[in-house]
Amino acid sequence: MSIKLKSLFVVLFVFNFSFSQEKDEVLLTVDGDAVMASEFLRVYNKNLDLVKDESQKDVEGYLKLFTEYQLKLKEAKRLKLHEDKKYLREFMNYKKQLTKNYLSESKVTEALVKEAYDRSNIDINASHILVRLAETEKDTINAYSEVLALRERVLKEGFDKVKAEMHNGSTIFLEDLGYFSAFKMVYDFETAAYKTPKGEMSMPFRTQFGYHVVLVKDKRASRGTMTAAHIMVGLNQKDSLLDTEQRINDIYKKLNQGESFEALAKQFSDDKSSAANGGKLSPFKSGQLSSEIFEDNAFALKTNGDVSKPFKSEYGWHIVKRIDIKPIDAFKDLKSSLETKVQRDSRSRLINKAMVKELKTRYKISNNSKGKSYFETIINADFFQRSWRLPDDFEKDETLFSINDRSFTYNEFGRHLMSSQRNYAGKKIPLSAVVDKEYNSFFERSILQFREDNLENENKDFANILKEYRDGLLLFELMEKEVWNKASKDTLGLETFYNDNTSKYQWKDRAEVVIASSVDQAIIDTARKLMRKGKTEEEINKALNTDDKQNVIFTKAIYNTDDKKLPTNFKAKEGVSKVYQHNEAFHVIDVKEVLPARTKTLEEAKGKVINDYQAIIETNWINDLHKRFKVKVNKDVLQAVKAKIGN
Repeated sequence: MSIKLKSLFVVLFVFNFSFSQEKDEVLLTVDGDAVMASEFLRVYNKNLDLVKDESQKDVEGYLKLFTEYQLKLKEAKRLKLHEDKKYLREFMNYKKQLTKNYLSESKVTEALVKEAYDRSNIDINASHILVRLAETEKDTINAYSEVLALRERVLKEGFDKVKAEMHNGSTIFLEDLGYFSAFKMVYDFETAAYKTPKGEMSMPFRTQFGYHVVLVKDKRASRGTMTAAHIMVGLNQKDSLLDTEQRINDIYKKLNQGESFEALAKQFSDDKSSAANGGKLSPFKSGQLSSEIFEDNAFALKTNGDVSKPFKSEYGWHIVKRIDIKPIDAFKDLKSSLETKVQRDSRSRLINKAMVKELKTRYKISNNSKGKSYFETIINADFFQRSWRLPDDFEKDETLFSINDRSFTYNEFGRHLMSSQRNYAGKKIPLSAVVDKEYNSFFERSILQFREDNLENENKDFANILKEYRDGLLLFELMEKEVWNKASKDTLGLETFYNDNTSKYQWKDRAEVVIASSVDQAIIDTARKLMRKGKTEEEINKALNTDDKQNVIFTKAIYNTDDKKLPTNFKAKEGVSKVYQHNEAFHVIDVKEVLPARTKTLEEAKGKVINDYQAIIETNWINDLHKRFKVKVNKDVLQAVKAKIGN
C-alpha cells in the first residue's frame, strides 16, 4: 500500500469513527456486558491529569486500569454487594446531597450568589435579642410584642443591663455574636443584619427560631486573605519537664536578637507541616482556621514582616509573622464555590419557589378540577384535634393531578393531609383554607420530587457523577472485603510476608541527641566546653542566658542521621561534637546514643508491611478475576479511540 493510500485510509477510518460516535461503539465486553467507548473516553479525559505514572497516560496503559475497574465492578455485583443495606443507605444519602446541588433555578441562584459575594466583603459585629417561637406557630402577637418591648428597653438601658436581667437561655436570648459575614447565620437573620445601619437596632423580624431584633455594633471591610508563618511550641510535649511558655519566650528572645524567623521555625517549631518551609502556612481567611485567637493575632499585624509577641491558642504557644495579605478574591474566582453554598443554605427556599414556577412550564401538568372540592367535603373539625381519618368510601385511586406521565392520586394527597394534622392542632381556621394551603404544599413537593426522581435521565453531568460515586462506593466495599481486611486480619500471612521481605523494612542510622543552638559562635563554643565538662542543660542555661537575652537553646530528640534538623556533614559519634553551622546558626550536638541501622520489627513496620501485603493480595486477586470473567477488547474501536485523542 502506498504512503498516500495509507494516509487516506487513516483519515477515512478516523472520520468514520467520529461519525459513528453518534451511536457510540462497544470498546470491550466483560463477561458479555458491553462497555462503550464514550464511557472510556469520558473517564480517561477526566482523570488524565490525576495519573502520575506516565505509562498509564498511554491508552493501552489506562485501558488496563479501566479493565481492572470493570472486573471489580463485575465481581462486586456477583457477590451482590450492590444489594447490601449499608451500601444502599450510604449511596442514597450521597445521592440526596448531590441532587440538592443540581436542583436550582439559575436566575434566582445567580442573584443570590452575587448578593452573597457582596456580603462576604463586609464583616458585621452584632448582638441580638431572640424570643423563641415555633416555626409553625401562627399566633405571633405575644412574641412580637415581647421582643419589641425588649428592644425599647435596650435602647434606653443598654444591651448588657437588659441581658443580665432577661436572658434565660430557653425562651429569651440576648447574645453577642461577634463578627460574621455571609453564610454564618440563617439567611433571614443575615439579611436583616446587613440592612441595618451601623450603630442601629432593627425592628423585629421573624426566622425559623422566633422573633429577633439585631443591634449592629460595627461593619468593616473583610480582612482578606492572610499569608503568614508561625513558630509553634505544642502543648503536648514528649519531654514532660519542658516548660512550653518558657520555650516560646526563649525563641522570642532569639528573634529579638536578630536571628532569622525562618531558621528558628525550621529548628524549633513543633508544627511539622510548616516547619520545613520556615513556618509558612497556607493562605487563610477570617473564620477559616479552627482558632479565632490565632486569626485575631495574625490579622492584628499591620505590615508585611511584622512579628507578634508569643500568645497561647488551643493548640500551643505561637509567634506569628505576617508575610502578605490580599483582599477577597474576585467574584469570577469564587462564583462556583458560592453557588454550592447558596444551594445548601436557607436561601434554597427562594430557589425552590422559582424552580417550581419554571418546572410548571417545562412539564405537562394536568389538574383534576374537582380534586380540591372533593377534599373540602370529606375534611371536618376532627382535623384540628388530630383525629380526622379518611372515610371508608374514600375515592383513593382518583387522579388529583399528573406531571408528564406520572399520576398523583387522591390517596397520596389524603396521606399528606393526615400527616399535616399535627401542624394545625388546636387551631381554628377555615377548612377550605387548610385544603388550599396543603394542596399547594403537596404540589410543590411533588413536582420537585418528580424533578429529582428524573434528574438522572434529564442531566447527563449528574448521571455521570452519580455513576462514579455508585461504582466507587461499591468498589470500596469490595476492596475492604477482598483485600484490605484480608491483609490486616491475616496475621500468619502478614508475618510470613514480613519474614520474606525484611530487607524492605529498615531503620536508617539514628542518634539520640541533645542539641545546643545559638547564632553566636562564641556562645556555642562556651556551651560546648560546659557540655564536655558534664554540665546539665539547666546549668548551661543559667550560665549563658539572662532574663533579657536568650543566647542558647536546647533540643532533645531521636533523629535519623540525615534529618534536615541536623547538619548535612553531621557524623554520629557518642559524646560532644564539634561546632556545626546549620540553618543560619551554630550548633553543638551531644550524642547520647548511636542507634545503628537495623531491621524494623514487624510491629514497628506494621503499617508499611500491611500496605505491601495488600498490593500482593490485590495483584493475585485481579489475576483470578481475569480467569473468572472473559474480557474481549474491540481492537478496531480501540485504534479509533487512540486516533481520536492523538495517542
